[in-house]
Amino acid sequence: MNSTTFVSSDEIRNRFSQALSAMYQTEVPHYGTLLELVEQVNQETLAANPVLAERLESDGELGRLDVERHGAIRVGTSEELAMLRRLFAVMGMQPVGYYDLSEAGVPVHATAFRPIDEAALERNPFRVFTSLLRLELIESVELRERASAILAERDIFTPGARELIALHAEQGGLSDPQADRFVEEALETFRWHQDATVDIKTYQALLEEHRLIADVVCFRGPHINHLTPRTLNIDEAQRRMPDAGMNPKAVIEGPPRRDCPILLRQTSFKALEESVRFNGEHQGTHTARFGEIEQRGAALTAKGRALYDRLLASARKQAAGLDNDAHQRTLAEAFAEFPDSETQLRREGLAFFDYRLTDKGRDEGAECGEEKELEALIEQGLVSARPITYEDFLPVSAAGIFQSNLGGSENGAYAGNANREAFEAALGVPVTDELALYEALEQCSIKRVRECLAKASKLEIDG
Repeated sequence: MNSTTFVSSDEIRNRFSQALSAMYQTEVPHYGTLLELVEQVNQETLAANPVLAERLESDGELGRLDVERHGAIRVGTSEELAMLRRLFAVMGMQPVGYYDLSEAGVPVHATAFRPIDEAALERNPFRVFTSLLRLELIESVELRERASAILAERDIFTPGARELIALHAEQGGLSDPQADRFVEEALETFRWHQDATVDIKTYQALLEEHRLIADVVCFRGPHINHLTPRTLNIDEAQRRMPDAGMNPKAVIEGPPRRDCPILLRQTSFKALEESVRFNGEHQGTHTARFGEIEQRGAALTAKGRALYDRLLASARKQAAGLDNDAHQRTLAEAFAEFPDSETQLRREGLAFFDYRLTDKGRDEGAECGEEKELEALIEQGLVSARPITYEDFLPVSAAGIFQSNLGGSENGAYAGNANREAFEAALGVPVTDELALYEALEQCSIKRVRECLAKASKLEIDG
């Protein structure tokens, strides 16, 4: 088959994210309400802030504001994780970052499958936060073995999905009809199943160990547990949730509101109680699925991240148990030490930036001097510097979302059990270092600027 007949991985990812959103809105109607709320807040924010609207337009962001930014899924075995890696690879999504949630009392570790190059991110930045259950952290040997046996009996992938994943590897791509069928088959892994695979006694035993364990082990598939649109004003969206019939989690996770947003802020409506049929015809309920929103800011360097982690650790101790308003005030006070302007972030090496020649820079490029310092070129209006958007996740925030939607449960016995080597062994490949990706994007932009200046200088000399 000629490779020109293959559908791009970006297009398959786009089709899949749209199909997943439609399915989830049907399964969790509250999520459709959340999308409507976010769209309303976004439009009002743009109308009130023309500068932001113009910037989003110039960055190509306005046209994809309504594209979901991420989802999350939890799997139970290394085999499931390894096959998910192959499934996401069809959509151009690679494992980026290692997240140890055991530190926050949640018995999983995770990665984020996402596109990694600039063009793919611009096409569709959809990513899936994927957690692997840590069965070895369950103290009861009997319960651990029971959970392992239950997981061994299921296959979360359809035969059609397995066939198309193998075909993609063999052919190097999928045709248009094959891509559509792949999306249909892949959706089945993420679909909600009302029938549990265990009796109610087993479910309760796993639930008492940790709610997340019951969620992962007791169903035919892992089911998507949330999807996440992007908001331009997460504080306002959080405030309006109750009036729209949604019960928001107690606090917004991540950094405080800032003039120059950094990293990632997240909130959600709390997980809904859903009817479940257990083996033995017992009826019951299960709580796991919710709707989340996110607001992303600048990707921080190692230096910036160290400062963020230190300030957050200090603020969390002071903010424990506070309502959201008091929590945000406490965070803001703690983060007063963190520079809050793009210029400061850039000059102090706290965030990654994308550098580009301005119109003036293109006109006067030959006179700029390719060896001039970037700061001098920026000051002269010849080069622009925009923060690179953070495309990844925060362990503390992810754990906060998990705990809020799992009844706030945690187990201190799980803490301090990071095991990246075991996770990568289960995954089948090393995870990509997210800081290295941002560094590469920044250096690539600097190289482009230098090359344009060098070319302009050469043209002037030759002319």
